[in-house]
Amino acid sequence: MDAELNQFYQHLTVERGLAPLTLEAYARDLRDFWEFLEARGRDRWAAVNLDDVRDYLVALEARSLSARSRARRLSALRQFFRFLEREEQVAVNPLELLDSPRLPRKLPQVLGEMEVAALLATPDPTTPQGQRDGALLEVLYATGLRVSELVGLTLKQVDLRRGVVRPLGKGSKERVVPMVAQAVAKLQDYLSQGRPQLLKGRDSPYIFINHRGGRLSRQGFWKILKNYALKAGVRGLSPHTLRHSFATHLLSRGANLRVLQLLLGHADLATTQIYTHLDAARLREVHKKAHPRP
Repeated sequence: MDAELNQFYQHLTVERGLAPLTLEAYARDLRDFWEFLEARGRDRWAAVNLDDVRDYLVALEARSLSARSRARRLSALRQFFRFLEREEQVAVNPLELLDSPRLPRKLPQVLGEMEVAALLATPDPTTPQGQRDGALLEVLYATGLRVSELVGLTLKQVDLRRGVVRPLGKGSKERVVPMVAQAVAKLQDYLSQGRPQLLKGRDSPYIFINHRGGRLSRQGFWKILKNYALKAGVRGLSPHTLRHSFATHLLSRGANLRVLQLLLGHADLATTQIYTHLDAARLREVHKKAHPRP
């Protein structure tokens, strides 16, 4: 059974170009299902039937996994068994007759423009860390990058003269994203002043550096963001809140959905369309509060 899993991971890496973190999630989910099957005495993927899958989903619910997590596990199983079917490793796909659960659409949290302004004004521009953090937050809100793309930016991926960044997104696909003037200015100040002080003579290809001169991690960014959110009085942030805010604010000011898809690096326009639902929800809320009739 292990050989088929390795073939599937190779397929995800080579043919579909999935990012390492996505691949890890697939491996974690499929390994969990495999351990469940081993406890039931299954030693071949071809021996897995619909009852096995149903019982596994019941077991996940008993372990208090959320409906969204269970749906993600089911999606991984579907793709794996379709792969096995194409490779003629199984004669029958046991998930073919299993319906996918309908999940409520969860809209991402978005900050108001005044909240974003308060957050971006919080870092102290007179210190190296403050210059880094100011550039970090400005670039994130200016471009809508994923956090992993932001902390992974290298000097070669930034063109200050043109005012653009070229992040490496999911599937190692590069895209060009413009920055606003404030982000370019903050980044220029940090690169010329704060970053050399943080490096202390060391060398690094990465733009955003931690206090030891190494690459800033996603966890490090999250700690920075939480600290400034607390100072600015902004509640309930997630690591991607500024990305969601970027997308929603652009859309509410007339940005084209297709352009937004390219800026965000979404492979499917359907992923970008969630922001149209979010914008409509905000419009309804404003309309309800502002309209003179109850």
